[in-house]
Amino acid sequence: MDEIRVGFGYDVHRLVEERKLILGGVEIPYEKGLLGHSDADVLVHALMDAMLGAAGMGDIGRHFPDNDAQYAGISSMLLLQRVTELLKQANYEVNNVDVTVVAQRPKLAGFIPQMEVNIAEVLQIGQDRINIKATTTEKLGFTGEGLGISAYAVCTIKALQQEKE
Repeated sequence: MDEIRVGFGYDVHRLVEERKLILGGVEIPYEKGLLGHSDADVLVHALMDAMLGAAGMGDIGRHFPDNDAQYAGISSMLLLQRVTELLKQANYEVNNVDVTVVAQRPKLAGFIPQMEVNIAEVLQIGQDRINIKATTTEKLGFTGEGLGISAYAVCTIKALQQEKE
């Protein structure tokens, strides 16, 4: 029987001027972007934490500390590739992903298909195993006030099949 493991991730970043807004590896036209040491792709950060959690490998801060200059401005999609490689080295692969992005603005629905394509390519799984949703908080809290964006992610991973001798 295949071993299936589940991981959960959460991340939040503040919206600021003079930064690009990147979610799921897609640059989204908006007057503000997310503040962070890397490109601050909150969606991908939550997903990486879910993946690492499922494998019992800590979190992204452990693997890519925000006080390490080599990660300054780095693409989160590149970090996602590195997390995917870490899982493969530990004999796991991602089975499926479900992510919810919480943002009052901008509207994200039109960008979600490309986000799903981007993530499926990096994880090397079918796009039908990637699900991304966006919601608002009905103008409540920091996301509703437009101060930041958060994301929640759940993923399942499975042990890679061992070749029989």
